[in-house]
Formats: sequence, C-alpha cells, structure tokens
Amino acid sequence: MCNHCHHSHNSKNEHKNESLTLIRISIAFLILLFAVFSNIPNNIKICCFLFAYLLAGYDILYTAIKNIIKGRIFDENFLMGLATLGALAIKEYPEAVMVMVLYQLGEYFQHRAVKKSRRSILELMDIRPDYAYKEENGKIIKYSPEEINTGDIILVKTGEKIPLDGVITEGSAILDTSALTGESVPKTVKIGDTAISGCINTNGVIKIKVTKKYGESTVSKILKLIEHASSKKSRTENFITRFAGYYTPAVVAAALMLAVLPPLLLPDAQFSIWLKRALTFLVISCPCALVISIPLGFFGGIGGASKCGILIKGSNYLEALSKPDSVVFDKTGTLTKGSFEVTKISPQNGISGEQLVEYAAYAENYSNHPIALSLKKAYKKDIDTSKISNVSEFAGNGVKADINGEEILAGNSALMEKFQINIPEHSDEGTVVYCAKNGEYIGYIVISDEIKEDSPLAIKELKKVVGKTVMLTGDSEAAAKRISERLGIQQVYSQLLPQDKVEKLENIIAEKQKDKNVIFIGDGINDAPVLTRADVGIAMGAMGSDAAIEAADVVIMDDKPSKIYNAVKIAQKTMLIVKQNIIFALGVKALFLLLGAFGFMTMWGAVFADVGVALLAVLNSLRSLRVKNIQI
Repeated sequence: MCNHCHHSHNSKNEHKNESLTLIRISIAFLILLFAVFSNIPNNIKICCFLFAYLLAGYDILYTAIKNIIKGRIFDENFLMGLATLGALAIKEYPEAVMVMVLYQLGEYFQHRAVKKSRRSILELMDIRPDYAYKEENGKIIKYSPEEINTGDIILVKTGEKIPLDGVITEGSAILDTSALTGESVPKTVKIGDTAISGCINTNGVIKIKVTKKYGESTVSKILKLIEHASSKKSRTENFITRFAGYYTPAVVAAALMLAVLPPLLLPDAQFSIWLKRALTFLVISCPCALVISIPLGFFGGIGGASKCGILIKGSNYLEALSKPDSVVFDKTGTLTKGSFEVTKISPQNGISGEQLVEYAAYAENYSNHPIALSLKKAYKKDIDTSKISNVSEFAGNGVKADINGEEILAGNSALMEKFQINIPEHSDEGTVVYCAKNGEYIGYIVISDEIKEDSPLAIKELKKVVGKTVMLTGDSEAAAKRISERLGIQQVYSQLLPQDKVEKLENIIAEKQKDKNVIFIGDGINDAPVLTRADVGIAMGAMGSDAAIEAADVVIMDDKPSKIYNAVKIAQKTMLIVKQNIIFALGVKALFLLLGAFGFMTMWGAVFADVGVALLAVLNSLRSLRVKNIQI
C-alpha cells in the first residue's frame, strides 16, 4: 500500500473513532438527563445511571487497569476512575456520570486541535512517493526505488528527484543539492560523476548506473538517522498526565486518612460517617475543572497558532516551546532564501558596472544554470541574440562567446587560468564570476544567497526571549560568517554534514539550563535528524523538504523566521493561562475540600462549585485563541 493510501486509511479510522467518542459522550449525557428528570422507578434509574457511566467511561477504566498492571498507577485515568467509583459507592450516580462526560469532552477538544494541525501539515507535504524510471526495450517504465537493483540504469529528467545513489553514464545536469547538504551553490555533474539520491535535477537528462540499493542510499540513511535521533529525545509527557502523577497520590492519601484517622482518634466518631465524608472528599477532589480547562487551553493555543500559520503537532511541544534556552538555525532556506542574487559588481580597466553585467549576461545567455539566470535577472533588459556568436561552454567552468565582435570570457578562476588571464586576489564570499574581454581582465561579479527580509528582525526579537542564537550550516565558512555577522548570531558552525549537525546539537543540548529547551529550525532533508533530536524541531513548510516537515514538531507555513518569536510568545501565553486555571481551580477546590471534610458541604454543592469553576476556567482558556495582537 502506498504511503498515501495508508495514510488516508488511517485517518479515516481515526475520524470514525472520534465521531464515535462524541456520539458516545452525547448519548451518555442524554441518558443522564433522562434519569435525573424522569419519574421512573428507582432501580431502573440506577440502571440508567450505571449504563450511562460505563458508556461514557469504559475506556478510561480499561486504560487505568492496563496501566496499573504495567506499574504506572497514579495517572489521570486512575484518578478519574477512583473518584467516579467513590461517587457510585455513596450512591451519587449522576455525579459519577457527569465527571466522566466532562473529562472525555476536554480530551476530545484537545485531540481535535492536534489533529487539525496535523492534517494541515499533511496537506502541506507533498506526499508523492519517490519513483525511478528504467528504460526497457525502448520503453520507459516507472518503478518504486525499492525494486531497482544495483547495476540497473535509471533515467532522471529535469525537475525530478534522484531516487538512488549511482554514477552518471550519459548526459550532464545541474543538481540542486541544497536540501541534502545545505550547500547553496548548485553542482554541475557529467559522465563519470557520482549522483546522490535526494538531489533534484534542475536541468538536463541523465542516465545513472545504480551503485547502491535503496536501503543503503543516502536518503534512506538520513531517514535512519532520524529514527535514531527520535529514540534519544526525551518525551515530554502530556501536562495533565504529569499533573495527575503528583495530584492523585496526594488526594488518595488524604482520603484514606480522612476515613481512618477520625474514628481511631475521636471518641464518638462513627466510621460510616467518616467513610462517606472521605468518599465525598474523593469526588470533590476529582479535578473536573482542570480536566476540561487544561486541554481547552492547549486547544486554544494550538488553534490560535495555526491561525498565524504556525502548526504545532501536540500540546507537549507547545509547552516545550514556552521555555526556550537557545535557538539553533540552519542557514540555507531558513535564514536565507536559498536563491541567488547578484550582490556585488566590481568592474576594472575602464569598464562601467553596467557594461560588465551586460557582457556577462550576454555570454551566459544560453545557459540555464542558476548563476546564469541571476546574471540575466541583474541585467534587466532584453538580450539581442543577433549580437552573440561562437558560444562555447566549458562544463563547470564558464563560457566563451563573441559579443559584437569582442571575445568575452565569463566564468570561474579555472577558466581564467586556462586562457592565461591574471586575476587579482579578493576575499568575497559567494560565487564569483570573472570576466575578460579580448584577453584582458575587466572585473568580477559576486553572486550569493540572499538573506530573507525578516531574518534580521527574527533574530533581534528572539534575543529577548532566549539565551543564545546559534547557526549550523553545511555551507562554506566565509558564507556562514557573512550571514551571521549581518544578523548578529552569536555562534556559528559551518561545513557540517548531517551527522555533524546532530553532534553539534548534542553539545548545545548538554549545555542547556535544566528546565529549558533547545529549539532547532531547518528546512532540508539534511536537517531532519537534527529537527528530530532537538527538544523542539521547527520546519519551514512552504519550501521545506517532506522529510524535514515529517520530522519536525512545529511547522511554519510561510517560511518566515520571525514566526518563531510568535510561536514562543503564543506558547508562553497559553502556559500562563493553563497555570492560572490550575491555581484558580485548586484554590476553590481546597476551600470546598476543607468544607467537605468537616461535613459542611454536600456532594451537589461540590459539583456545582466544580462546574462553576470549570466554566470560568473554560472562558479563560478561550483567551488563548486570541493571538492577533502578537504581530511583529
């Protein structure tokens, strides 16, 4: 089954389960209302309540039992089970059903938010399975990469991804390797060169003799790196599970003491009265308000973030985002556009800058190389092809052409050496195109990767909320230095391979403050292992590779780095709201528990208090949906 069908199959099942949960909760609630307000004999009423209770909560009881067997006793399922069974024991049936219904509702909303965010991510990802074309008896046939053996010859056309590692046997092409290496300059390959899987053929048709089976090819190795990284990542548990881990044992211990100590210590205390009080205490302690408002708070935060084009894959990542220690960036495609622009024109020997660009653009007119395209873009005018003659291209080095009768050379230093032209030393980063006219040097043009418009702002804002900013890149040291100085990034590591990136990140994680998190932002296949390993991995969604989007915990839909600051602020606001709810609910709870323990509080008083608190907490949670004001 292809990935895509498999996925839609899964989500259909999931969708069905969700609808069933909602139907189940609704039916249980209706039965509850019917039983409370109708005049039916008492024993039938009790049966109705029990049926509604089991309908609303059988899965929670089942999970609680399963976890107890595994030795994980005090989780939220156990607390819900205990409180509701306590309510049943003192014949407060409606209370038991209500608690279950509210709990399930809260969980349902949180799942909805996360699922919506995940669905948007899947739509973003191009879920096409990779394929390989093989020529057989003059026909071109499509295969899945796993079916190709070593020694087979595959065909890769313009715009396609190279599916397997191999050696080029026919043709030449310009490969975009940025997703794989982070190197922003495209690579020209010809017969005899190695072709690496995961690169994109931007122009030309090549035939490749496969040297490694799919399982050993570069792409699948990187995917394995991701799996390995994810096993090292500390799982942040759901907030409510962690909360229940502390809260449940405390409540259970208090209830036990309440049932056992007064009859032993007070002369005329009746065990039955105190037992009933202890059970009432258990029911009051059941944190309905919390149970519905915590998930709703996260629901609001995740929903609000997605309105801003930030997709968060789960509430645990939202919580992790709220405590950043350091932010680590990839360079190409994350802070920079990953596309080329002419950034410097340096004419020599009495030639104007405009003439220099004109000569270079004319000479490169027939090439589709990204560098040629950016030269033509910088020239801005139409090219009159009648002026161009005798074009000869030197693969990977440059071009010689006659323009208006002048012999023009445009290319790298190797081309200049070939024609014995002396070029001065200079220290510009980026790709340099040297030009000569009739054997005389006339200057150079620098083409480099452009910084995204809002990168400087993103770094400036982030410095307010994080300890340090770091950049990891596969690109050259000079290019990395230029960008980091322009943006004010504190630490830079360049010329890294995917596994080096993971290693550097490990070091950064080892140095972080105890309760804080390291956030990594990237967009290429080569970033996927690092995205997985970081406490929070953020991928660029519009231009990012599928592997990066899949591996990340958060996806930014429009590739703007400034959204990272937004994401952190939204997370901090959401956590603040969740904490306000906890303090408020526990405060009211403590008051009623005290009253309940001394018998001043009936069960229904407690329920109303709880429902009232729940409503206020829910209203507070909905504030987290309002994120319009976090604009940069």
